[in-house]
Amino acid sequence: MSNSNSLVLNVADGTQAHAYVAQPQGVTSAPGIILFQEAFGVNGHIRNVADRLAAAGYVVVAPELFHRTAEPGLEIGYDNFAAAMPHYGAITPEGLQQDARAAYDWLQSQPNVQQDKIGAIGFCLGGQVAFVANAALPLQAAVSYYGGGTHTRTAMAKDLHAPHLFFWGGLDAHISADQIKQVTDAVDAAGKPYINTVISYADHGFNCDERPSYNKDAAAEAWASTLAFFQQKLGA
Repeated sequence: MSNSNSLVLNVADGTQAHAYVAQPQGVTSAPGIILFQEAFGVNGHIRNVADRLAAAGYVVVAPELFHRTAEPGLEIGYDNFAAAMPHYGAITPEGLQQDARAAYDWLQSQPNVQQDKIGAIGFCLGGQVAFVANAALPLQAAVSYYGGGTHTRTAMAKDLHAPHLFFWGGLDAHISADQIKQVTDAVDAAGKPYINTVISYADHGFNCDERPSYNKDAAAEAWASTLAFFQQKLGA
């Protein structure tokens, strides 16, 4: 890991976003990944995902998406979604695009990052943001885990730059089969490449071992697919 695992990103609207950074060891050149948080902040789970991706050979940056309305370092308990709602409700597509761009520009500025090998991944809220980022940035790969609200961003499908990997839980009461179909129909209509994976036995948040909905088997399956996808598209 690097000496410092945090930084402050300057965003185009004049705001500043704190971010968590994870660095691979023993490599002088690596692909980059932007990691987008759940609605609960850049918390232990998201930092753990960043560290796991770094261990797989990627430079990872995870910006705090609620920085316009929350103090730096905000973490919200998984049993307290009500506390996340004011921040969740305040985000905008424009702001998310600016946050993604700030993280992308930081990766581009790093001497150890391969500038033409940048991906994005997000969970829950972040799954939606990974979709937004793929439309806004010239990425080489993007992954969305149970991206709630992605069906409200289907107008962006025509702008997707990179192949997109979607994971959904078949037991997820927060994201309906119809909403998933809206997303895949839009990407189909746009003629953009994607992989759509519904894990029938998994619930919303299945990848997070801090949530009651954690499913060890589903998390292992999805993670293996994610690493294979990034390996193919980014080559770490």
